[in-house]
Amino acid sequence: MPEQETESLTLPVIGMTCAACQHHVESALKDTAGVKSAHVDLMANRASVVYDPQEASAEQLLTAIRDAGYDAVLPHAGPAKYREAQETDALAKAIATLVGGAVAMVLSMPLGTKMGAVDNFLMHVVPALYFQTTHDAIRWTLLILTAVLATWAGRGIYFAAAKALCHGTTNMNTLVSLGTGVAFLYSAYGTVFPAPGRDIYYDAVLLILGFLLLGKALEARAKRHALAAVNALGKLRPSTARRIVDGVQTLVPLEEIKVGDQVLILPGERFPVDATVLEGRTSVDESMLTGEATPLSREAGDRVLAGSMNYDGAVVCRASSLGEDTVLAQITRMVEQAQSSRAPTQRLADRASAIFVPVVLLLSAITFVIWYFSTGSVSLALATAVSVLVIACPCAMGLAVPAALTVAVGRGAQIGVLFKGGEALERAANLNAIVLDKTGTLTSGRPVLQAVRPVKGYFEEDLLRLAAAAEERSNHPLAHAVVDYARAQSIKWQPAQEVQVIPGRGLTARVEDYDCLIGNEALFQESGIRFPDSIPPTKPGTTRLWIALDNQAIGCFDARDTLRPDATEAVSALRDKGLRVLMLTGDSPAASAPIANQAGIGELEAGLDPAGKLARIRALQSEGLRVGMVGDGINDAAALAQADAGISMGTGADLAQEAGDVLLVRAQPRAILSAIELAESTVKVMRENLIWAAGYNVLGIPLAAGVLYPAFHILLSPWIAAAAMALSSVSVLSNSLRLRAWQPSR
Repeated sequence: MPEQETESLTLPVIGMTCAACQHHVESALKDTAGVKSAHVDLMANRASVVYDPQEASAEQLLTAIRDAGYDAVLPHAGPAKYREAQETDALAKAIATLVGGAVAMVLSMPLGTKMGAVDNFLMHVVPALYFQTTHDAIRWTLLILTAVLATWAGRGIYFAAAKALCHGTTNMNTLVSLGTGVAFLYSAYGTVFPAPGRDIYYDAVLLILGFLLLGKALEARAKRHALAAVNALGKLRPSTARRIVDGVQTLVPLEEIKVGDQVLILPGERFPVDATVLEGRTSVDESMLTGEATPLSREAGDRVLAGSMNYDGAVVCRASSLGEDTVLAQITRMVEQAQSSRAPTQRLADRASAIFVPVVLLLSAITFVIWYFSTGSVSLALATAVSVLVIACPCAMGLAVPAALTVAVGRGAQIGVLFKGGEALERAANLNAIVLDKTGTLTSGRPVLQAVRPVKGYFEEDLLRLAAAAEERSNHPLAHAVVDYARAQSIKWQPAQEVQVIPGRGLTARVEDYDCLIGNEALFQESGIRFPDSIPPTKPGTTRLWIALDNQAIGCFDARDTLRPDATEAVSALRDKGLRVLMLTGDSPAASAPIANQAGIGELEAGLDPAGKLARIRALQSEGLRVGMVGDGINDAAALAQADAGISMGTGADLAQEAGDVLLVRAQPRAILSAIELAESTVKVMRENLIWAAGYNVLGIPLAAGVLYPAFHILLSPWIAAAAMALSSVSVLSNSLRLRAWQPSR
């Protein structure tokens, strides 16, 4: 039975305020017919849905979200504009309600018995004439002022709470709506039927809303800053390009450029597409893509990446990758997916948030009952119950982990470290052993032929012609070395047939009617091919590649790779962190030992095929080690997948080969240390956020309930509780934003 085709859609979601909202939207989408998976990102206010278009449509997904009590728009509306509008709207309403609350506080001072030190101070600075104003006039003025401001500023909160109630759910809006609603209704009752000791709480209603909206505005700004990295990536690509047709230059929209088109890029402009330089020479800045600030030289035949800056030369290029296929688009997509993922630590927060609001409602009711039967004062019982409602903050708990993850993933992208998600980041932060591949990881991955050694009856040209024909279709660094050397010698060859790669060993092919076998010593031993006595032993540090025709060895190639400049420093830094560092390679001991010695690695295992590396990773894990594997993402795919954290050494020109949990866009060993350190710093911030969010509620709710009143006569006013609630979420986000300034130690 053929597999059903699915489509993916990301919808901006409007109205989510806490982890409970996130859970409700996600559940509503998952319960929709045809939806295969759904993930909701509270930080970015979006839902990523995979669905069967035969059973569901975008309109049905929007309806499911709206039926859950929230709103959503189609992707073209863009979440970024929504976040900016949300921030501006919340800030304006916050200022208005806070000013109104301050006015209400001053006006209500002569009305009741709940005056404190601030009230007494203001009574001495406000003209005495004010206090002669009739109490009834003040009460009715405050009723009208509060009703107008609360309806205008808080209608979104009340509407969201009502929709959630209709669907049998609760969230942060429920707590605020219930607290301010009860306070307003009690105050309105006290206005219509005034009596001694019957206080009014109009000031608390407005100040609670004001601080909540101020917190929303600050949260929206912090979220915008947290998502700044991926937004900056999206702005790198220009909207137009200079296309050259028959020598005529035309400025066209980027969408009109096709693969193979020639484009001209002037100094100071960004490259619009991934391309190959045809004419000219320049230097480019790829720092926004790779984290490497050093300008890179580019000339005819070199690859340039969309979004990188052209510094000092006009170049003509041939477009090779467009739109979503460019490296810039791949990086942006990976960052967005990682920011939307969930870290294992968040599971605890999600479970707590799911039951948080009902528990707070119960605690508030218990507080009211205890205070009422202890004091007989409805006013006092009401104030403490409202304080409990508004001081509780599931927002902080829900944002604790995703806020840190979002900022860290964005920061990682800026320095060329791409995490696949929260789980990958957490695993990278808890390693105690690092396994390194040799070729392409510790070495440059560009070996150069040092010698061509034919047996008697063959010439160097014969070996190069035959080997180049077969290796032309291989992507192995040694294959590139052979082909590049043959081309430099102007050797021509006929295309090989039936090319079959043997991972970690070599390849077979049909070349010039011969069965050709090219590979390492292990492959030849397995094939029963005898090595010729006329060829001298391999020199230390040299990798040997054998070639045979019809099961007869006809010679070999000796190549040498060079250690990357920062490899020794990186290995030393990893060891200084207490990590056990090993090298596993498929190369021979003679070729690997000098590289290991230069890099300062004492544990080396050579001659391993992919299965051997996989077995060694498992053996280390069986010792209780948490292992990070660093490889090239292709030959080491099995080992990368088995490791606790697979780290792929990528290149800016070929992210499609990404494998493992972390991709290093800069193929530099020191980036391994950067990835681990950033992961460790992020996990530390996550834990700080969770401790703060949990500790805030553990301490704040009892304080609001009046636990200190019997001994110290201390009670929290509802508006003070609201200010503390807003501070909690802002504190979590502010702590997470510290990661934007994170810098590698080396």
